[in-house]
Amino acid sequence: MTTSPDIPGYIGRLGLPIGSPASWPAPDLATLRDLVARHVLRVPFENASVLRGEPIVLDPAALVGRLVGTRRGGFCYQLNGAFSSLLVALGYEVELLAARFHSEPAMEPRFGHLAMRVSLDDVPWLVDVGGGLSFRQPLRIETGVEQDDPAGCFRLDAARDTDQEEGERPIDVEWRHRDGRFRPHYRFEAEARQLDEFESTCEWTRTSAASPFTSGWICAVATPAGWATLDGRRFRLTGADDLPDQDRELSDDADLEATLDRWFGISPS
Repeated sequence: MTTSPDIPGYIGRLGLPIGSPASWPAPDLATLRDLVARHVLRVPFENASVLRGEPIVLDPAALVGRLVGTRRGGFCYQLNGAFSSLLVALGYEVELLAARFHSEPAMEPRFGHLAMRVSLDDVPWLVDVGGGLSFRQPLRIETGVEQDDPAGCFRLDAARDTDQEEGERPIDVEWRHRDGRFRPHYRFEAEARQLDEFESTCEWTRTSAASPFTSGWICAVATPAGWATLDGRRFRLTGADDLPDQDRELSDDADLEATLDRWFGISPS
């Protein structure tokens, strides 16, 4: 028997009244923006499962159950996999997309990231609550247009250098840096995918010594006007209500434990 995702519990996790399906928010752009904003503020990007060696099951009910039952976060496969189930339950047209971040010395492998395309009145939107330090609102999938976001200014552009031989050309998401120049952030493909197509890359990300997620803490959660992030033992905080910005190395294990609990809702072990 297939278990259905706990959608009412998920709605409650985002701080909305649970109620009956008839009272759930309407599937329009305003609701989509509100759900994304709530998600990045309340559900952290974190790699605790990877560091603990926990299995990751890409099943909608299991992914939603993790976010609801344990109040945990996760990384892209877990967060966007769960969020896609919520959006479908609310009546949105959702497609999963294979993506990969630009990184040094080489771009991530295909399927290294999971994003979503949500279509509203024939207008496609790029939606991503599992990108960590990334854009915080849906981006209209339209190339050459600068789009303001709480995280900065973004632009989409057709990929020029691509090893993909078939299908539509992938699209690069570019982020404007302090020097005013747009630089590649990540690349996504146009073809709709199924969740199980991400299983092998998810397993590589979870277990490989070459994966950046296996060597130390990688956490991020939005604050009202910035971010709380943890990279290894380097903690940074910006834009939090009534708190000064921080950029510091955590002093000891007790400091690490307190930081993980306070900002990301997780424990070291």
